Amino acid sequence: MNEKKSFPERDYSNKTEKAAALIRIEGHPLYTLTKENEALEKLICRFKEERTDELFSTIREISIHYAKKGDLLYPLLKVTYGVEGPSDLMWTTDDDIRDALTALSKKEVRDEAWQHALDNILLRIERMVYQEEKILFPICAVNFTEEEWFSIYQDSKDYDSCFGIPRYVWEEAETALSEKPMSVADSEIVMPGGHMNIEQLTALLNTIPLEITFVDADNINRFFNEGPKVFKRPQMAIDRDVFSCHPPKIEPMVRAIIGDFRKGVRDSVPIWMNKNGRAMLVTYMAVRDRNQKYLGTVEIVQDMEFAKEHFSK
Repeated sequence: MNEKKSFPERDYSNKTEKAAALIRIEGHPLYTLTKENEALEKLICRFKEERTDELFSTIREISIHYAKKGDLLYPLLKVTYGVEGPSDLMWTTDDDIRDALTALSKKEVRDEAWQHALDNILLRIERMVYQEEKILFPICAVNFTEEEWFSIYQDSKDYDSCFGIPRYVWEEAETALSEKPMSVADSEIVMPGGHMNIEQLTALLNTIPLEITFVDADNINRFFNEGPKVFKRPQMAIDRDVFSCHPPKIEPMVRAIIGDFRKGVRDSVPIWMNKNGRAMLVTYMAVRDRNQKYLGTVEIVQDMEFAKEHFSK
């Protein structure tokens, strides 16, 4: 029988004060997220008066704000501190709002019914802003350590800005991160096909025009290659259960794919999708040794727009 994981007990009596103190620090993740919410609320008020396509397009940048929450806050709360409410409930609402906005953006006729549907979505967005400020941010403020906030700040740099809010510099984090010792290994890695040192192998994996993620046989994230990514992979997710990194609606699919790989039912699963107007191919593949023992799963993300453009000439 698996022993139930215990989590640290926290005093939430002063959670609002703790959140307010962090929000006052320029560049702190809660400072930036709060600035984004303030800009979003002003944007919604303006949209209700003007109703332009340009403003509607800007509102859809909320997907960036929600992606940061989903990648950087929810999994850490759930896995490290046992706080499951935001991950189970707010994450699903974030996805519903984002998907609803996407669906409306694809409708050519923007009649009264379209406007009414959008008003309902805007109301849900405003409620989420309230929940973030009154529930999510204070819970994070009580639980997260300074080092974890530094990591969240660093991973946030991989996300586009939204609502015109710039990437603020958190001086304390920059200083701490610059002083963090780098792990260096000069030893050679010998493989059947040759040998390379760590520097060469790292550079090679980062040069390949693919987003690469490796999850081991225990379902733990072990490796992401570096570089710009369509699907963000924060370094904080390394050594974390892969299932905790996915929204509740996606988690069952990921479990099913990895389960099939583990049982030998399938070896690969290709998924074509459109992401930000570009054709993307996401391929999940079982990683096995020479004796077909399951070692883990690799996810490969490839932007296929180049092929689409090539063959359309």
